[in-house]
Amino acid sequence: MRTDNRACDQMRPVQIERHYTKFAEGSVRVSFGDTILICTATVSGVMPSWLRDTGKGWVTAEYAMLPRSAPERVLRDTAKKGRALEISRIIGRSLRSVVDLQGLGERQVILDCDVIQADGGTRTAAVTGAYVALHDAVSSLAASGKLAKSPMMGQCAAVSVGVVGGEVLLDLRYEEDVRAEVDMNLVMRENGEFIEIQGSSERKTFDRDALDRMIDLGQKGIRELMRIQSESLSLG
Repeated sequence: MRTDNRACDQMRPVQIERHYTKFAEGSVRVSFGDTILICTATVSGVMPSWLRDTGKGWVTAEYAMLPRSAPERVLRDTAKKGRALEISRIIGRSLRSVVDLQGLGERQVILDCDVIQADGGTRTAAVTGAYVALHDAVSSLAASGKLAKSPMMGQCAAVSVGVVGGEVLLDLRYEEDVRAEVDMNLVMRENGEFIEIQGSSERKTFDRDALDRMIDLGQKGIRELMRIQSESLSLG
């Protein structure tokens, strides 16, 4: 029995609230249980130097944890080094995989993913929420006539899985994550293709059967997340 009484294959309650801030072209508050993030999408005409005059757009991300997002104060995060840089790159790679960069035109969309409360799965919540913020931002470009059509080519979401006490579990809370024998994060497109698989043994090695079970459970969770994303976007 998990401490929050979930089944092994059960997600935490997930909520996505769109248009959360006033100024950003796309913004959401996303929560996976007690993990809460604000994801904003900014459309900018300033391009990376290596993409200028190519007619091609870009999608990038910056991830950070606020100092009191954890039980004890953590140092103010920066997307320029360490764990924050790694997660920023994961978010950017994930979102670029579902955008036609040529169709975006010569503009950049910057996704800022700020953790305001952390209880495990912050990177997967960031990918899942940032997708909705990005979708809103590029849809606004199409609605205003700046693009002939939306450059979105599909959907993506992410979830954590792991082995804790010999059991394969979906969507780990922090207290499960720190005890996990195996920890894995999956990012997937709506067609079932994977964008990213990060997995490692923390205390003991794992076999092919455990790997297959984690992937199957992760796919199940991501399908649920995509349904929540779609329902959120259908609300207008």
